Amino acid sequence: MLELKKIEYVVEDNKEIIRDVSLDIDDGFIAITGPNGGGKSTLAKIIAGIVKPTSGQIIYNGMDITDLSVTDRAKAGISYAFQTPVKFKGITVKDLLKLASGKKITVSEACDILSDVGLCARDYIDREVNASLSGGELKRIEIAMIIARGTQLSIFDEPEAGIDLWSFNNLIKVFENMRKKINGSILIISHQERILNIADKIIVIADGKVSKIGTKQEVWPQLMESSTCSALTDKI
Repeated sequence: MLELKKIEYVVEDNKEIIRDVSLDIDDGFIAITGPNGGGKSTLAKIIAGIVKPTSGQIIYNGMDITDLSVTDRAKAGISYAFQTPVKFKGITVKDLLKLASGKKITVSEACDILSDVGLCARDYIDREVNASLSGGELKRIEIAMIIARGTQLSIFDEPEAGIDLWSFNNLIKVFENMRKKINGSILIISHQERILNIADKIIVIADGKVSKIGTKQEVWPQLMESSTCSALTDKI
């Protein structure tokens, strides 16, 4: 479905952030992990079109999307959830889900989507998406937006960042449910072992390169033996 060919990303002073990354990402639940500063989030933004690679090629469903904008990639079926969700002052959760879906959805359909992410529709459907919502609530509403969009590739950049234990436990349940229902790929950037536990495949990125690909059983021993494991925690 998604193929990265020799992706490189170089910034000022010829500093290489991503170095010769080639990957095939198929349908399923894929986790990208590795040490801080290794290039994980940059790679996710390159896939989403937020960052343009210095060189290389990105093929999505047989189409070269290397030069497509983030908007055109969204239209092609790629969703991206930021580490810190965007706040939309003055818009209700219901209207946000309608905008995300790109079509008319009923209140009942919006309520079903909120239920999918563990939120009581009665309490949230008419609330504004603003600073009154907690970090965990915003995370789940952002996931609800991606569910509403129904895209083939959904990318989440460290969804556990900045949330409390209760919210994190609920996020795990949400991703477990998404994993059962997906018709496409979920790509999650994460340090959390509990998220890695439910991944079909784990990709380890270190020093801007792919250092390992496999199941948790195949990858975990190497992580525990290397310095990479210092970045893999379950602090929440």
